[in-house]
Amino acid sequence: MRIGVLRGRENSFPDAFIAKVNSMGKGVTAEYIQLGGTKLNETVPYRVILDRMSHEVPYYSVYLKMAALQGTYCINNTFWRTADDKFFGYAAAEKLGIAEPKTVVLPNREHVDDVNAESLRNLWPTDFGMYLEYVGLPCIMKPAHGGGWKDVNKIHSLEEALHHYNSSGQKTMMLQQLITWDTYIRVPTIGRRWARAIRYDPAPGGMGGYNQDYDAIPRSLRDKAEELSLRFNKALGYDMNALEFAVVDGIFYGIDLTNYTPDYDYRSLKDAHFPWAVEKMAELAVEKALSDEKTPPVPDWRALLLR
Repeated sequence: MRIGVLRGRENSFPDAFIAKVNSMGKGVTAEYIQLGGTKLNETVPYRVILDRMSHEVPYYSVYLKMAALQGTYCINNTFWRTADDKFFGYAAAEKLGIAEPKTVVLPNREHVDDVNAESLRNLWPTDFGMYLEYVGLPCIMKPAHGGGWKDVNKIHSLEEALHHYNSSGQKTMMLQQLITWDTYIRVPTIGRRWARAIRYDPAPGGMGGYNQDYDAIPRSLRDKAEELSLRFNKALGYDMNALEFAVVDGIFYGIDLTNYTPDYDYRSLKDAHFPWAVEKMAELAVEKALSDEKTPPVPDWRALLLR
């Protein structure tokens, strides 16, 4: 029984994951996948694939969909990644009882070449002043599809909003209320049943940091953050994720909820949290390899969201 790993530039987490799986003595081995083109319905030799790179390499996503058709269990579900966006994540979170900042999704500034004025007859001119008044200033402008702080900007005025919007190209941008928090928490999650709420200092360019003391957050806040994270992941079908909450006067605001390929690198998690991520992911992948469970085409979230 084999587990395949698709990786990009990261080393510490996939290397440690493969070593852990291969040391468990469960009759399951893990290795890196090598691809150079794929024939239609070519046999996929992996029972499970841990996907750490299809969000940036479209060919990998195409391959994973065919693998799922053959019964391979993919972590995460590539069908859901191509359907999901952060605005939907906020809407789903509110349905699940998670507070959200005021958020507005904006029409695209630019479109592919064959979109013309007739293609856009459903659109009215965007009233930026109205939306900025709704979310308040300062606020945040960020992509509905994105991660790693790319194209995230703090907006102080109408002029700044228009500048960053006019530079956004074909990206779908959002305006979001800026939450001034008492406590900021990031919650790596694995397998829809393990969550680890960690005090986090958010910052762009990979400069954010996890507190190395798991007990730095009061137990009541930590338990609540983990419960909300697992509720969200169970509803939307994420097997790995990292959710972020800004806590103000005991209210948890979901700030970033849909991280298809969360950062589990040693440089980020360090000694206090990295072994947890490796152990839980290895346990999950081996469990799926030894089961008959397959990747569903879409998550079965409706029953939870419509309750």
